[in-house]
Amino acid sequence: MASTANGAQSAFGPVLSWLAMMQGSGPREEKTKAHENLEQFQKSTEAWNTTHAILQSPEASAESKLFAATTLKGKITYDLDQIPKNAHESLQASLLSLLQTYASGPRPIRTQLCVCLSNLAVQMTEWKDVLQTVGSSLGNQNGDCVLEFLRILPEEVIEGRKVNLTEEELVTRTKELLEDNSSQVLQLLINYSESSESAAANPHLFECISSWLREIPAADVVASPLMNKIISALNNEASFDAAVDCICTIYRDTRDVDESLDVIKTIYPRIIAMRSKILEAAETEDSDLMKGVSRIFAEAGEAWVVLIARLPDDFRGLVEAVLECCMRDQDRDAISLTFNFWYELKQYITLEKYMRARASLADLFSKLVDVMIKHLEFPTPENGNEADLFDGDREQEDKFREFRHAMGDVLKDCCEVISVTECLRKSYALIQQWASAYAFQASADHVPHWQQLEAPLFSLRAMGRMVSPEEDSILPQVMPLIVRIPDHDKLKFQATMVIGRYTEWTAQHPETLESQLNYVISGFNHRSPEVIQASALAFKFLGTDCQKLLGSHLLQLHQFYEGVLDKLKASSQEEITEGVAAVVAVQPTDKIYESMKMFCTPILARIKILADQIKNEAGQKAVADYLQLITIFVQWVQPYVGPDKENPAVKYCQEILPVFATLAASFSQSPPILERVCRCWRYMVISYRAAMAPLLPTLANHLAQGFKASRQGCFLWATDAIIREFSEGAEFVDQTISGSVFDFFEAQAIAFFQILNELPPTEVPDVIEDFFRLVTDAVRFYPQKCIMSQIARPTLEAALAALTLQQVDPLIATLHYLRDLLTFGTDESPVSHFDAPNAGTSKTPAEIQLAVKHLLSSQGAILTQRILTGMMFSFPEDCFPDASAVLMTLFHILPQESAMWTRTTLEMLPTGSLKQGESDRLMHGISEKIQKDDLRKIRVLLQDFTNSYRRRNVAPREGLGRLEATRFRFSG
Repeated sequence: MASTANGAQSAFGPVLSWLAMMQGSGPREEKTKAHENLEQFQKSTEAWNTTHAILQSPEASAESKLFAATTLKGKITYDLDQIPKNAHESLQASLLSLLQTYASGPRPIRTQLCVCLSNLAVQMTEWKDVLQTVGSSLGNQNGDCVLEFLRILPEEVIEGRKVNLTEEELVTRTKELLEDNSSQVLQLLINYSESSESAAANPHLFECISSWLREIPAADVVASPLMNKIISALNNEASFDAAVDCICTIYRDTRDVDESLDVIKTIYPRIIAMRSKILEAAETEDSDLMKGVSRIFAEAGEAWVVLIARLPDDFRGLVEAVLECCMRDQDRDAISLTFNFWYELKQYITLEKYMRARASLADLFSKLVDVMIKHLEFPTPENGNEADLFDGDREQEDKFREFRHAMGDVLKDCCEVISVTECLRKSYALIQQWASAYAFQASADHVPHWQQLEAPLFSLRAMGRMVSPEEDSILPQVMPLIVRIPDHDKLKFQATMVIGRYTEWTAQHPETLESQLNYVISGFNHRSPEVIQASALAFKFLGTDCQKLLGSHLLQLHQFYEGVLDKLKASSQEEITEGVAAVVAVQPTDKIYESMKMFCTPILARIKILADQIKNEAGQKAVADYLQLITIFVQWVQPYVGPDKENPAVKYCQEILPVFATLAASFSQSPPILERVCRCWRYMVISYRAAMAPLLPTLANHLAQGFKASRQGCFLWATDAIIREFSEGAEFVDQTISGSVFDFFEAQAIAFFQILNELPPTEVPDVIEDFFRLVTDAVRFYPQKCIMSQIARPTLEAALAALTLQQVDPLIATLHYLRDLLTFGTDESPVSHFDAPNAGTSKTPAEIQLAVKHLLSSQGAILTQRILTGMMFSFPEDCFPDASAVLMTLFHILPQESAMWTRTTLEMLPTGSLKQGESDRLMHGISEKIQKDDLRKIRVLLQDFTNSYRRRNVAPREGLGRLEATRFRFSG
């Protein structure tokens, strides 16, 4: 391989020019072309010689050499079959030669070459003395390079599914490379660590130990001289991080505490002896040291948490160390590393079996509450600028906000350990302390030390989920204080959010409702937008949770609603609308119509005014936002009336239906308005179900006209609700209505086919998604009519066209339809209403199975092509499970035919894209599984094949030829 490098030297000029073009600032078209050329080069056979030539050239830049090494790695991983087997030894020799050249760096190139050699070692099964060969070739003078190869080898073996080995070959090779060499590697690492002081502190040594702990038992490492080296390395700045990783990897091997008890007893005192480093990190303000030390203690706690629960007195020191890490981490950089430990410990000690540990460690959890609330405090600005607490660092501000919510979870854990009441008492005490010390100094312009008040308020909010609505000890004392919090932006915001969090409690304590509601309503006139948003959210929860208490105050609520609605942003408008809609929902049935009209008619008036003034997208969005408010009333107000009585909510819907129809017709090219109109129609059907039957003809007509005029999928989304609620056998639904609904569905389907006949799938992906979600429900609720109707075949053909897309959502919708459709070709029906009640397992009628098989007889070959090539080329990864399930159902229905269709698809793949014998091996495996009636294993075979092919052909190659999709055609 190396001998041909000079011959290839003249060939790598174009490659270097393409790389330069990619890294330069040239036109986008030239960069795209260069990218395509490089992709083709990486998959070509010429790349073998060219990459070697670049790596051996003294003139090539470091960037081009790194590209060559990375390309060579891909060649060995995916394209090793491109060179004859008798040349593998030559490739091995050339790689060892290259490693000698780059043994001292640059490290990125050396790393890639180590990966190359490791991948070759995995696949070159005749190479039995891998470690000896590499060690003797590189020699003692290249210790870092040997260590890097040793570190990488286990990682690449674990990732062995990338290479073209069978499961049996991979298991055997794993044993040969790792298990059989583990003792030798351990001794090699011991010898290296004792060779010199610099070797004993080499971070590569500890990285290598961590990697081989997959194979070498932790007990062997702990019992060896390496353990002393690991502990000593914790005092060396250069090796500290690698040593921390290493010791944490050892922990993971001791999670089975019963088997590892002797190892834990050996490690534990050495770990606890490092507790002084916590104070050292705090005093030197060394955040990296604090993070590392926190990991050492927290991950030990996570690994041995069951021992802490069993022996709390023996392991108390470890819990204290983790708590000290939390307490001394003033920069809050390391504290998050402890959160999972506190959660795991809480999970154990709240079990009845470990009640003694809970009692023993309760005082530490009590201190943890104090620590967490202190860390919740906003920073005090050094320059006194209260408007910018983070000195303009928005990233730091966002990080702090996320961090607070994570600490809130730790507070919830503490509630379970030391009781909710105890945690609430601590927050209440801090509020009282602030009030005693600073309340008299507070004014409209200045609130001293507000951070010390805001933090316990936040903690009350964070613990809200843990507090029972019946809590009668602390909250009755807290709530009167909350509504007297000073009018500081952040304090007002947090107090309002606390009220919103405890509305379930307020519903059980009606005497506190009025003061809280007045406090929340006062926030709508606040100068801070955040306070206004918090007030809207709190009002929503007051309305939904205290709806019965507010039921007699509807007129006052209407006056408030009308007064603030237009001043709010859209999300807040929706929240206060939910609050008042919940109160309308509890009105007596005879007042529902008037109540809905009182709130909704003014909203419709606003909509009409805004619609007449629309000039741009912002105007359309404004109309859409107000339409959403009507939908919220429809969702919430669902009065119960008998099947023979008029539903007052439906009566109001009948009045507003023409208004919505006019909007849909007038703004047929406005997706925001159409989506909100259809959303409202959809929820009318979902909320009032059979009571909507009198409005169905008019509604269906509007949906059909709207879909034809706009070609927007939201009309199909609304149609889907009708299919679900008025299907065959639905309660209170007449058979005639059900039949008419299916006719309506067919008309919508034909309109969709006409759209797809004119436009390629790439131009209507959203419509395709909505259509196949609709069809999936139609197949489930009208299986016989749907599968045996005239639209069955064009629907399947449309699905085949949709499978050429690359977006996840329309593909998932299409694949779900195909899964359900094909399942009706098997004995086991996906729906249960074919048989009478209590008739046992539902079975698909023979005529439906036959209809599915008839569809597949004409479209099965194309379906197989679309699914297989999608999995090989174009489907996003999220689609693989459903695509694989479609193939499996296909094999279940027509096994022999499916095998034939699979072979035909393989024959149509681009020349040279399959490895030698790869197709025959796959088809032999499929044939074998069919003969053994072991169809489930075909799924594994196909997944392995498509994954392997996809990795070798990341993007579709040129010349796909007959696999390119044909246009959808519909002549109806």
